[in-house]
Amino acid sequence: MTYDAIIIGGGHNGLVTACYLAKSGLKTLVLERRAVVGGGAELDHATGPFSQQIAADLNLEIEFITPKVRVLALSDDGRSICIYNHDVDATVKEIEKFSPKDAKIYPEFVESFSRIGKVLAPLLSMTPPSIDQPAKGDVWQLGKVGLAFRKLGKKDEYRLLRWGPMAVADLVSEWFETKLLRATVAARGIHGAFAGPWSAGTSLGLLWQAALDGSAIGPSTSVKGGMGAFAKALADAATRYGAEIRTAAEVARIEDGKVILRDGETIEARAVVSNADPRTTFLKLIDPVELDPNFLLKLRNYRAPGTVAKLNLTLSGLPEFRGVDDPGKLSGRIHVGPEIDYLERAFDASKYGEFSREPYLDVAFPSLNVMSIHVQFAPYKLRVGDWDTRGEEFANVVIDRLSFYAPSLRDLIVDAELITPRDLEETYGLSGGHIHHGEQSLDQFFTFRPLIGWAQYRTPLKRLYLCGAGTHPGGGITGLPGANAAREITRDFKAGKV
Repeated sequence: MTYDAIIIGGGHNGLVTACYLAKSGLKTLVLERRAVVGGGAELDHATGPFSQQIAADLNLEIEFITPKVRVLALSDDGRSICIYNHDVDATVKEIEKFSPKDAKIYPEFVESFSRIGKVLAPLLSMTPPSIDQPAKGDVWQLGKVGLAFRKLGKKDEYRLLRWGPMAVADLVSEWFETKLLRATVAARGIHGAFAGPWSAGTSLGLLWQAALDGSAIGPSTSVKGGMGAFAKALADAATRYGAEIRTAAEVARIEDGKVILRDGETIEARAVVSNADPRTTFLKLIDPVELDPNFLLKLRNYRAPGTVAKLNLTLSGLPEFRGVDDPGKLSGRIHVGPEIDYLERAFDASKYGEFSREPYLDVAFPSLNVMSIHVQFAPYKLRVGDWDTRGEEFANVVIDRLSFYAPSLRDLIVDAELITPRDLEETYGLSGGHIHHGEQSLDQFFTFRPLIGWAQYRTPLKRLYLCGAGTHPGGGITGLPGANAAREITRDFKAGKV
């Protein structure tokens, strides 16, 4: 049987692409190497946030939950700052406990990023223009963004131009004097990245987050039923529109419109769409002789050094945190990383092939009995030993750090699951263990993602496309790379280019 499109990888972006392609009438097959769909989405405890436009387009049966709290930041002295969703006044009262000056300027910080985010938001669902031959539509779309930029006003225009290449540590120090508040805001600039807050260009993460949902601070929106329910809703929508999904179907290689599975089965299609990361797609699934040597050289230099591990704890009850008087403050994310220098030291360890002894932690409670912990920094390759021999040691470091804030934690642990960077590669197919399919730095961003000249979801191989987080607008559970790729693929089918 020949399909119009075969999608390699049943992660959320692959499923979004499948939904749109099948909805447009194309005979679509999704191949997923694992026994379940969803891919790396199950590793996240917040949606990113997922595009509301995509949810509406696809009639997804998903209920999003946005808690009252965005993030609770813990200080080593037993105090905390609670930053609320959509309640600036309540957040100001929290900040006042640390600095009246910071409390006074916080509303301006929120409003400035909100205004800038609205200007940048149209870029998220735009196909990055060709540098050499931009289409008329591309010029028109960029022109509209430019017009909106001019309406920002001089102060915000200047801020946007300065902030993009700036180290996030410098950005937050311009706004706030409270060390804990600086670190909490800066954390979004280094989330999932091989970078510390003093690394150039890390402010980009805050700007991109503002484009996604109007705030520079990481989201806390989740899905009712968890990420498993989220993946099921996407898979149900894909099959409802006519797509076929096969699990436990590992792809061994791609050959000119043919997909060869590990068991030897060959499936033909007019187009092949890879939801795998760029390095996996081109360096593992395609014969190098099919690609231009210059393209291969650039691809091999595409940076994807994993620095994230995940620890899931099953608990017998909700732990009590020092200085947190209201359990409701635990409804969002919990930030552990009390100051900029702490975050930088955590990054320093990974530069030398060690996991941090005082890691940056992003914590959430998907349910009362489950603690989900995103850990940085944990390098893909350890200088001494490996993850098989040092995994337990690492897990204990994380639990010890959390126990400083929640002394009863160890007594409540029923079970623990550690997902190392090596697991992210071997189990989830993430090359180098990078959760975003590659660094989201200025040189791997927008028209440069994954490579300059190949940012329109097409590849040097005529019938091969990309739809994963290694394409614009990058990582996170937004669904936008998948939707953007589907638009371009459908356009090529209609134009007879496939």
